[in-house]
Amino acid sequence: MKKLVKWFLRLGVLGLVLAGGALFTAWYLYARDLPDVETLRDVQLQVPLRVLSADGQLISVFGEKRRIPVAVEDMPEQLKLAFIAGEDARFYEHPGVDYQGLTRAVITLATTGEKSVGGSTITQMLARNFFLTLDKTYERKIREIFLALKIERSFSKDEILELFLNKILLGHRAYGVGAAAEVYYGRRVEDLTLAQCAMIAALPKAPSRINPITSPERALERRDYVLSRMRELGHIDEAAYRQALAEPDNAFYHGASIEVSAPYVAEMARVSALAELGNAAYTGGYVVHTTIDGRLQTAANDAVRDGLEAYDRRHGYRGPEAQLDLAANDGPEQWQAGLAPYRPLAGLMPGLVTEADESLALVYLKDGQTAALNLEQVAWAKKFISRNRWGTAPEAVNEVLAPGDVIRLRRSEEGVWQLSQLPDVEGALVSVSPQDGAIRALVGGYDYARSKYNRITQSRRQPGSSFKPFLYSAALENGYTTATLINDAPIVFEDTELERTWKPQNFSEKFFGPTRMREAMVNSRNLVSIRMLRDVGLAATVDHITRFGFAEEELPANLSMALGTATLHPLAMARGYSVFANGGHLVEPYFISRIDDASGNPVYFADPALSCDDCMEEEPADAGETDAAFVATEPSYRRLNPEATASDSAPVLEPPPARYAPRVISEQNAYLVRSMMNDVVKRGTARKAMELGRTDLAGKTGTTNDQVDAWFSGYNSDLVTSVWVGFDDQEELGRNEVGGRAALPIWMQFMAQALQDQPDAPPDVPAGIVQARINPETGLLAALDARGGIMEVFEAGHMPDMETSTGGVDRDGASEENPYDIY
Repeated sequence: MKKLVKWFLRLGVLGLVLAGGALFTAWYLYARDLPDVETLRDVQLQVPLRVLSADGQLISVFGEKRRIPVAVEDMPEQLKLAFIAGEDARFYEHPGVDYQGLTRAVITLATTGEKSVGGSTITQMLARNFFLTLDKTYERKIREIFLALKIERSFSKDEILELFLNKILLGHRAYGVGAAAEVYYGRRVEDLTLAQCAMIAALPKAPSRINPITSPERALERRDYVLSRMRELGHIDEAAYRQALAEPDNAFYHGASIEVSAPYVAEMARVSALAELGNAAYTGGYVVHTTIDGRLQTAANDAVRDGLEAYDRRHGYRGPEAQLDLAANDGPEQWQAGLAPYRPLAGLMPGLVTEADESLALVYLKDGQTAALNLEQVAWAKKFISRNRWGTAPEAVNEVLAPGDVIRLRRSEEGVWQLSQLPDVEGALVSVSPQDGAIRALVGGYDYARSKYNRITQSRRQPGSSFKPFLYSAALENGYTTATLINDAPIVFEDTELERTWKPQNFSEKFFGPTRMREAMVNSRNLVSIRMLRDVGLAATVDHITRFGFAEEELPANLSMALGTATLHPLAMARGYSVFANGGHLVEPYFISRIDDASGNPVYFADPALSCDDCMEEEPADAGETDAAFVATEPSYRRLNPEATASDSAPVLEPPPARYAPRVISEQNAYLVRSMMNDVVKRGTARKAMELGRTDLAGKTGTTNDQVDAWFSGYNSDLVTSVWVGFDDQEELGRNEVGGRAALPIWMQFMAQALQDQPDAPPDVPAGIVQARINPETGLLAALDARGGIMEVFEAGHMPDMETSTGGVDRDGASEENPYDIY
């Protein structure tokens, strides 16, 4: 017996020696060069780029991985317990390696030869995810064990759990529980139910194959297993288990929870962040704070959409997007397949007409609903013939719709479906703060999904008469007054080199004779603008207009400039009008206020120049350095510390000191031009804007030859907004589609929302402005005993002469003997 005991003792000692040797050999071969687990403290999880509005609402997310880091103390207890129950029941008991689980894995391997049951703990899985490959080899498993032991000596259990739950892949590009909650349920982790927590905890085994979207039945089985383990371990009671087990799973794919739709701004921000930060922009957890006002952006989206669809309805129904052959026994499955190529755009739902008669049409919608359209809901759909011709109003529904038609419907605010169509016209809107150039709203087209072409920053179009205020400002600078008479009469230019004659006309094709400058602005008289430009001179006018930020090469070197033939970005027009709105300072548009790193520390600040009447101003930049496209796509940042990173040692950046915009025109000049544009709104080509019930609005319509482009740019002291409508291929808009009809309603709808909480505040009259009574027929100061005088505003020292007779003034010298000026 003693010999047997000695034999067992010797065998035990030998086993211990062999085991120790094996452990030393394993350590020597695999553990000596293990990575430093302390690097986990500084780990930078790959977090996508987020773009926010000025009021903190999400505009967009960019990056391959969706991750929303969540601190362990902010995770619901039932979510943590669900993972522990499903993955590592003894997590809070073992030292990083669960010897019981490891023993079971070894026995399974010895008896079956299978390596599928790995016995890995959460700590081991963390080590594998951060430091090792996913290869199923003995070498990797041994290194994983040693790493897990090292991690447990350096980190608390909660720190390990937080790293694991934020790192792990959970399917559909969701990394970490924060992203998984949003992807599958559209919720934050704290809002998950017990059943949803269990479902997310069920995903680590095979997230790509077994998840509630790809394989809902298998995922549900795995969820129920996690719930049963939670009950067995005492984490939940029987009632909670039964309730969670009975809860149906309603998971479906949720994109990022976009709170403000501003896709054109999002793309501008992405390009700018990539230029400034490199590829780290997509993974470093940076947050781009834009200047976009969420409420104003929503109003801009609605205004552009409604305005373009209203234009489209005026010109008739172009017919269905497609015609499908329907079989008699077709049903929802076949209809859905037919609608597969079509997706909702700008709120317009694709639908398939399944039945139609004189009084009613049934439409199967892509979202599975069925809508019934009567004659009232299709009454606008006169047949489109051309931009200037359309048919009569339909008298029956089946005159418009037929079975097999693929059409678009929009749901009204009252919940009624209406026939609609995707407009083929395009439009754009940009709204800027004149005080510092911050872009408050930007819409680059009808729908970004249809066209990513940003018409605010990439499109150059002729502004037509909306360019005239800059010309009038130049004239005031060169001796004109608001009462100066200019002859509105035919004018002919002979061009011997081109062997042609240019005979510009007013839009009305009428002539009104001597006209005061104010009335010429109010009624948008083309011939007055041409005479004024010719009198002031091209060189002097161009020199003045470049002060508004336009590059000289953008401006035509001929008299056609008076009619707005320059090709400009809409953003450049908004910048130019900002000079009038703020009293004479040139501000540069920008849309990014700052960029923060993943820790919330700012790494970039915008450095806008502020409009300030009583501050020291900077020298104006050369006009050639202020191209609107550059300003819009590559905003100017002040990188106060280019080496700043998210590390704790990096200094926190401070906003740059204020700097002030240069004065480019006098305050008096800006006020006089605004006074004339105020009359454009009160009684001129934009008088429809008086429906807004405000007295502080000023602006100018613009229409180019053959109604190719329609514009309205207008403002008050707080906001400058430019709207353009037209076709990308320069097609004509159609008869009477002028700026006041096609663009102004969009501007009005937007400004009604944008200014609804702002007081009606006409600008203060600056020093150096005087009022005087004039004779409206001559533009001269009215004699003391004259009747019929009107009040006019002037810059002090630049007033007309006192009237001494009833004769008028004609700066061009036209006479009855020579009614046409020929040059």
